[in-house]
Amino acid sequence: MKIQLFLISLFFITMPSLAQDSENLFIKDIIAPYPYPEKYIQLADSIEVAYLDEGQGKQTLLFIHGLASYMTAWEKTLGELSQNYRCVAVDLPGYGRSSKGHYPSTMSFYAEIISSLIHRLKLKNVTLVGHSMGGQIAVTAALKFPEEVDALILLAPAGFETFTEEDRKAITAFYTIESMQKATEDQVRTNYRYNFYKMPASTEALIQERVKMARADDFSLYCQSVVKGVQGMLSEPVFHRLKEVEQKTLVLYGTNDFLIPNKLLHPGLSTTSVGKTGAGEIQDCHLEFIRECGHFMQLEKPKEVLRLIQDFLKQ
Repeated sequence: MKIQLFLISLFFITMPSLAQDSENLFIKDIIAPYPYPEKYIQLADSIEVAYLDEGQGKQTLLFIHGLASYMTAWEKTLGELSQNYRCVAVDLPGYGRSSKGHYPSTMSFYAEIISSLIHRLKLKNVTLVGHSMGGQIAVTAALKFPEEVDALILLAPAGFETFTEEDRKAITAFYTIESMQKATEDQVRTNYRYNFYKMPASTEALIQERVKMARADDFSLYCQSVVKGVQGMLSEPVFHRLKEVEQKTLVLYGTNDFLIPNKLLHPGLSTTSVGKTGAGEIQDCHLEFIRECGHFMQLEKPKEVLRLIQDFLKQ
């Protein structure tokens, strides 16, 4: 039981049910239509990336989803923000409607994907908006390519909580592709609950998508991306480099985030303390907490998240 909670309480992970054999069925065929028509772009090494590109404005918001997620994570925020800004959301390689493959899935790999997308789409005045793992990717991209990123908006970002070498070994030893493939529908539902203070009814559709994904031919590659993503976050920590972040930054956390901090590894920490410690390392950072809100902030409290993002962008 402790091992299960240990794995659940680290990052946003929603494990699919037992895998089943099928023919010519892919994850992109299972996912419900996105709120806007997706586009595709071919990047290096034959990587095809799906993205949404809506709205116009002098500022561009580039949205990066978290671990095991995809562009649906932003369905409650894109519409309003695209009225005043160019909004580009991406499915990272290995997720959603983007291509699946044996990718490194490190933070640097994803940061380079983001940089390539910025160049190929000729994006200007870019603010990276990252959730969970996407937050750590955004920080990594801002550090690697500072001239390409004007500002950061980090929602429940990974990377503010630090882990020892012993912690990292324990996590990588227990978190495997096999554990994902053997998860049941009940586990999927339980894992989703841990992402919210009060789980919205709309989450049921996402749960059913996760369950159906196990029948896809590319399901094992998806699992591989998730497992490597966990390893990537641990092997490329950013906390010690937060002082180098030059961009103006907004950090948001829910006061009832069950996943950050890890309750088993760091029982003495709180989300508030993790947020304040991490934000305090960044030169120009504004930190806000949303009450009665869990890890998946933009789905649970979209109005509050939108208000804080809009206020930040207007400054």
